[in-house]
Amino acid sequence: MTIDTASAAASPLPSYLERIRRFPAIRDRADIEVIEATPWASLELPDSTLELIQISARRRPDATALRFVMDATTQQQGQRYTYAEFLARVVQAANAFHRLGVDSDDVVSFLLPSLPQTHFTLWGGEAAGVVNPINPMLEPEHIAGIMNAAGTRVLVALAPFPGSDIWDKVEAIKDRVPSLEKVLYVDAARFLGDDEARALRERLPLPDAADWCEDFDRCLDRAPADRLINERKIHPEERASLFHTGGTTGLPKLAPHSHANEVANAAMMQMLFRHREDAVILCGLPLFHVNAVLITGLVPLMIGAEILLATPGGFRSPGLVDNFWSLVEHHRVSFFSAVPAIFSRLLEVPFGDAEVSSLESALSGGAPLPRAVHGHFEELTGISLIEGFGMTEGTCGSMANPLEGERRTGSVGLALPYTGARVVALDDQGRYLRDCEVNEIGTLLIRGPNVFDGYSRPEQNRDIWVEDDWFNTGDLARQDADGYLWITGRAKDLIIRGGHNIDPQMIEDALYRHPAVQMAAAVGKPCDRVGELPVAYVSLQPNRQVNEDDLLSHCQAHLAEKAAIPKNIWILDSIPLTAVGKVFKPALRQDAVTRVYGEIADAELGPGVARITACQDATLGLVAEIRVPGDVDLSSLKARLEAFPTPCRWCQHPQRE
Repeated sequence: MTIDTASAAASPLPSYLERIRRFPAIRDRADIEVIEATPWASLELPDSTLELIQISARRRPDATALRFVMDATTQQQGQRYTYAEFLARVVQAANAFHRLGVDSDDVVSFLLPSLPQTHFTLWGGEAAGVVNPINPMLEPEHIAGIMNAAGTRVLVALAPFPGSDIWDKVEAIKDRVPSLEKVLYVDAARFLGDDEARALRERLPLPDAADWCEDFDRCLDRAPADRLINERKIHPEERASLFHTGGTTGLPKLAPHSHANEVANAAMMQMLFRHREDAVILCGLPLFHVNAVLITGLVPLMIGAEILLATPGGFRSPGLVDNFWSLVEHHRVSFFSAVPAIFSRLLEVPFGDAEVSSLESALSGGAPLPRAVHGHFEELTGISLIEGFGMTEGTCGSMANPLEGERRTGSVGLALPYTGARVVALDDQGRYLRDCEVNEIGTLLIRGPNVFDGYSRPEQNRDIWVEDDWFNTGDLARQDADGYLWITGRAKDLIIRGGHNIDPQMIEDALYRHPAVQMAAAVGKPCDRVGELPVAYVSLQPNRQVNEDDLLSHCQAHLAEKAAIPKNIWILDSIPLTAVGKVFKPALRQDAVTRVYGEIADAELGPGVARITACQDATLGLVAEIRVPGDVDLSSLKARLEAFPTPCRWCQHPQRE
């Protein structure tokens, strides 16, 4: 395959972008039906992500594809890559991977922050074989588990760098992945000044040259940039990527995406947002997550717009949120995507003298957006804040509030064009019973060209399909008369109190009505009588004070369902979040088990005799590990805890510690 950008200036708008441009702006379900009257196949989308990038590079070779800023606290122009340069580096990455033995079914994993090399790895990995983004904040054991499940052949990882433990993790896992043949390290010091880079490398030397590792950029420099040396013709249904879906418990769950899935979802999102070619789309979410890869990655690459890669850590970088509005002004940012916690933090950052009229819209996803945050943000900025819904199994986005139409706060909006969405009633075995009535809560199903064809492990595909081709999201939802969908909870997050199902979201919504509450999360704590009882965790707004009794009284006043009133409300300095800003409820469930079992152990054995640690077991799920001295009689404590649903793992050490 030869890469051609020479005729770019005269290249017309490709047919698929021309069709999308002519579609009506989405205001309501009627507009979506007009769009869907055009058969999907007639859009003639690119066969692969590489072809998509190639088309944009042919059309706009000198336009900015990617701009990277290392430090959000300075007004720097950053490192710029034109579309011609971006494509060349992607092709070089594909060729470098191929020379290292990567064929169409082989996997390139990466442990990287948000760097230009991350994009080159992403799209070059998909052009050579299958790319596997991994959250670098996971523990080494979990990373090794994902790589073994994927069958990783090549790993791209960040070289030693201040504030990063990625290379330590590489050293810990490199001998635990039998399929791994090569590690390529990325030296981020190249984005620093010469003196700063030199001092850094004196303090943190690069890895010694060895058979198992080498420099990523030098490896790419030796590869051709004008053609794929394997002459691969990528079929749309071939695998492009393997994303791990949260990975909080049990065996790694990998969701394969085909090239067709990713290109389709990019097209659907462009039908919604209708970005212009001169758009500057800021990426602040991590590039191991589908939101960053698709919404602030492949979508702008499809239309020839600019990606602003805002620091290696994105929204987690010191200074990015504090300097966000000046960054928007300086780079004329028109769109960004974030999670609710980021929008809440941005409300605390004054505009100052920043001129932010370039900013037109933003997308919130990953978790429910509090009504107060939504309204206040739109009022403050004057932009359209769109709440949507997506999941890795649907490549990324599946529904969103219309940009041009009514945005219903609390709703995730309408199903995107060419995406099917249904709310249905299922039996206890997950079998279809009937479609739900308007506003009746049921299970949300999706299907469409963006929906994957099942997890990589066959045993994980049990019960995920309803009526053959509808994917069971596991989310509880209702659909109103106008087609707007409302997520009401997560089926697996239900608190089951003596057979009574309690939706944790109703507890969280009640707590969000309290002016002192910044974040809230409800889970079940183990109970020896009814299995589970509702409890809640909250973090407070800055400079606000409230005690747990006051919050309990507030819940009693605002929760109509008495069974849902939490038995405890625990105030934390911060609610544990995933790397992309979602509430990490497994950590809260573990804490609840630790508190309950710890109180019982203290009562039975005396304060501090037993050490309780709750954790996830790949076979048993949530377990409580209980360490006690060897001379302690455990019969009474075991009798008490056996009545609880969470199993125990006992460890008696020889003597008191």
